[in-house]
Amino acid sequence: MDPFLTAADAALRTLFATPRATRPCPVLPAGATQLENSEKHHSGALMRVNHVGEVCAQALYASQALATRDAGLRAHFEAAAREETDHLAWTKGRLDELGARPSLLNPLWYAGAFAMGLVAGRLGDRVSLGFVLETERQVEAHLQSHLERLPAGDHASRAIVVQMRDDEARHAAQAKDAGALEFPAPVKALMQTAARVMTTTAHYI
Repeated sequence: MDPFLTAADAALRTLFATPRATRPCPVLPAGATQLENSEKHHSGALMRVNHVGEVCAQALYASQALATRDAGLRAHFEAAAREETDHLAWTKGRLDELGARPSLLNPLWYAGAFAMGLVAGRLGDRVSLGFVLETERQVEAHLQSHLERLPAGDHASRAIVVQMRDDEARHAAQAKDAGALEFPAPVKALMQTAARVMTTTAHYI
């Protein structure tokens, strides 16, 4: 029963509580951010998408920790989730600064990601790690694209995205070192399509 209560607690904290970071929010030495209203709106939409990604990351790691029978791997997923909580807190804080709101569909995104993580976990630890590997690779590429799309003067958002990108790359490397299964191209393409639907919708809703 305890693992199920832990998973339920994680969902409630992610969706309804104020996330608390364990690391300071990243900053760039370029000075204070000065944005026009149109730039703030654009940055807010991009950071909303990034916040959704962190909501999904919490769901994935919670479900994978629930599914695995390996205590060491469970500890790995739980540690990764704690680090992703920093990302959740940073993106939520930046949304507040930009006067933007989180996605109205966050409960739906969480539920979908939890279901996918649970299925991957039930298929075996190597598949579960493979799901982490491919997800983190795609998130890293997604964050890199946001660095190219964010306003040049939005130093605050860019600092957060840079640190998130580096953390996701490390999570992917850790999953690979732990024995992740390399997914075939059709599975990767399907994951990319699902991610594209989510990010496109979250940009507006």
